[in-house]
Amino acid sequence: MKNLLLLHGALGHSDIFKPYQQELSKHFNIHTPLFSGHGNTDISEEDISIEKYTKELENYCEKENLKDVYIFGHSMGGYVGLCYTLRKPDNVSSILTLGTKFDWTEEQAVRESKILDPETILSKIPKYAEQLEAQHGSKWKQLLPAIAKMMISLGKNPSLDQSSLIAITTPVQIMVGDKDNMVTLEESIQVYHSIPNARLAVLPDTKHPMDKVRPTLVFDIMKDFWNLV
Repeated sequence: MKNLLLLHGALGHSDIFKPYQQELSKHFNIHTPLFSGHGNTDISEEDISIEKYTKELENYCEKENLKDVYIFGHSMGGYVGLCYTLRKPDNVSSILTLGTKFDWTEEQAVRESKILDPETILSKIPKYAEQLEAQHGSKWKQLLPAIAKMMISLGKNPSLDQSSLIAITTPVQIMVGDKDNMVTLEESIQVYHSIPNARLAVLPDTKHPMDKVRPTLVFDIMKDFWNLV
């Protein structure tokens, strides 16, 4: 059976894919690796970066001896998946991204990163703080500034630019919600036009968080893209 990697986003968790696993397991062996600092993994002393996470994904595939993999990545998971595809094009059959932000600028990254302050989240969004604590344990307060730093680094030097997107030969399906307040339709269209073998889908009445996405919408696109019957 084919192997499918489900890649979570920044501050996310592989648990977000539970509504999808039963259906997808009919067609794939499912793999849900956690990026370092997330879930029960250790937070690294070295800086968290897209390059680091791409290497972690490469190491995971080598350790599990995964060949010709399929990838579904939410948000940052899609970004890392595309970076891995560039690094190991012969090992990726196709990749589907959802809510992945491509247009990183330094100004925008600084603005986004300011939101990721533990004390601000504790006081203003306590339910989100509880969710972060449940998913990542007490180290969530370390994870937030590390992710903020990664965002600023991306803003200064994006891992995916026009020249690298053009170099992606793997089939790619880009999905974006029409009510995503982090990812614009315009940047998704631009990337869709840049990747030679890409398709684009806009999900109706859909916000950015994975738990706000209706699985039926995603399943329909997956079945069409991957020819699942």
